[in-house]
Amino acid sequence: MFRIGPGNKDHHPAVRCAVGVFLPLITLVLFGRLDLVVFASFAAFTNIYGRNEPHSHRFRSQLRAGSLLLGIILLATLTARIGQGSDAYVWILTLGTTLVAAFCSVVTALWRLRPAGSLFHIFAFAAIASVPQQPPLWEGMLAAVLTAVLALLIGMSARVVPSHRTPWKRPAADRLLPQEVRAAWLEGLGYFVAAGLAGTLATLAGQWLGFGHGYWAMVAAVVPLVGRSTRHRVQRGIQRIVGTLLGLLVLAGILWLGPAPWQMVLVIAVCQFGAELFIARQYLVAQIFVTPLALISTLLVANVPPGLLLRDRIVETVIGAAVGVAVVLAPAAWSRVRELVPR
Repeated sequence: MFRIGPGNKDHHPAVRCAVGVFLPLITLVLFGRLDLVVFASFAAFTNIYGRNEPHSHRFRSQLRAGSLLLGIILLATLTARIGQGSDAYVWILTLGTTLVAAFCSVVTALWRLRPAGSLFHIFAFAAIASVPQQPPLWEGMLAAVLTAVLALLIGMSARVVPSHRTPWKRPAADRLLPQEVRAAWLEGLGYFVAAGLAGTLATLAGQWLGFGHGYWAMVAAVVPLVGRSTRHRVQRGIQRIVGTLLGLLVLAGILWLGPAPWQMVLVIAVCQFGAELFIARQYLVAQIFVTPLALISTLLVANVPPGLLLRDRIVETVIGAAVGVAVVLAPAAWSRVRELVPR
């Protein structure tokens, strides 16, 4: 639960991810285009893929990951333009995010992308589709495409140093075994159930208690679905809650200082570096960086009282993580019940 695993040159992908998000965001801040920050932020997730892969494999992984992210970003902004204004939009958003969770989980599994799952796609779709004032479509997508292209260039940047080059070999075509395909679809079903249930509960609770950002519960719900064992998955759910709480304390201190937009971008880059440094070694510690990263990105583009944002984050995280853990434990619990029931 609290052990920090050994490092594996984690500073290399951490630097790539930090630079890959800092350059687009600081450029947009300098040009006064904070409305495009959310598009660039989620396209920058391309940097996360192909973490320790050889350059040729990393290029393919990031090309696939970037293309999928751009497709989700486009779908999100189109959903917002078509659906916002409807009284049922909150439920349209929940349904759309649930479908994205399942679909992208299957695609990442079939493409063998790492990190696995659809957490980033859930976050990207729901956050962008929730933006009330959408910028011109071509501007938002241009910011996203350029950020994804920058990620590809950064991913290949080590090749300028001969000692860091890896042999450029065309990756072999994916040959999936039938059981792998079946596992991918079952995983997609798990994501559909976890995200859909968490989103529904969070939306109902939000309407009753008066808080928002239900998609944060959907993001938290899929965290326990990735892991080596049931115990590890349950631990990830607990780590998500504890790490979020500690991260909110860090964020409160940062906001107390009243940072300017360019300083917020710098904090985002530092948090991105810290998250990637620990994400594969200790998920709880990584969440201490991820929480300020996510919320400062939100505060850059939305005029939301910080106190309400912090409250929503912890409430939604607890709801989502609890649902995710329940989904993980459900199959074993059902099997045990069947064994106890006489036939």
